[in-house]
Amino acid sequence: MLGKFKDQKAQENYFATYDAIVRKWPVPAEELDVETQFGPTRVRRSGTGQGTPIVLLHGVMGTSLSWYSCVAELAERHTVYAVDTIGEPGRSVQTRPVQSGQDQADWLADVLAGLGHEKYHLVGISRGAIFALDLATRSGDRIASVIAFEPGGFGTAGLRFVLWSFGQMFRWLLPAPILRRIMPGDPHVRRTLAPLLIRGLKYKPHVPPQHEFTDDELRAIDVPVHFVFAERNNVYDAREVTARVEALNPLLHAEIVPKTTHALPLEEPDLTISRILTLVEDDRADLPE
Repeated sequence: MLGKFKDQKAQENYFATYDAIVRKWPVPAEELDVETQFGPTRVRRSGTGQGTPIVLLHGVMGTSLSWYSCVAELAERHTVYAVDTIGEPGRSVQTRPVQSGQDQADWLADVLAGLGHEKYHLVGISRGAIFALDLATRSGDRIASVIAFEPGGFGTAGLRFVLWSFGQMFRWLLPAPILRRIMPGDPHVRRTLAPLLIRGLKYKPHVPPQHEFTDDELRAIDVPVHFVFAERNNVYDAREVTARVEALNPLLHAEIVPKTTHALPLEEPDLTISRILTLVEDDRADLPE
């Protein structure tokens, strides 16, 4: 089974909204379609930095456009690739089912190979972080590091999380002055992305069952991974997961951001950008200015 829209009208409405947000992308970008064994994958390239490129992987239904408010600062000194995940609404076109963590890793490996660089810093939010970790647990050949914001794979997202997610989505439609009072972060970013998420509800995704990373998988990672957890995560206990990953593998490090939820990158955009830049800057230390 492949991901698809409910009907042609739903698809047209979705892409009209998608294209409107593309026009808000704040820096020059090149649109690429990278061939993979699961279908052509849309990647948006920005920046011309000399160091190891950054690959941005979004959360569920977020598309590459969810990074539009962060990309300008990231692209000042780095080449940045923002990816539309296969099997979800966006400009990637799925031609083969993604049925397992291995498939997810294979898809991402194909994308990285198609972009043509030796190494990448992978930055993922939520499900995007799962893709990065799925690859890292199997092969670190093309990975310089992983930065995982609020990753899945450490607990089961049940009804409580689903209700929270829908509540968040529909609150984003509130007027900006109200949003500013009730939710941290830039209300205009939420109001920009909300219509895309709402229209994406008419897309029927095909994704693998939820998978929790085993101790052996986490021990197998041979590249640096930095986890950024929200204190108010409603899927798993961030303190327990932090203690677990740091005990299993010296390459895994974690922090917990106080008073944040699973929407951490929206609630703390400056912290999100700062963490990414700080953790990838060491790679540039020996490059000429």
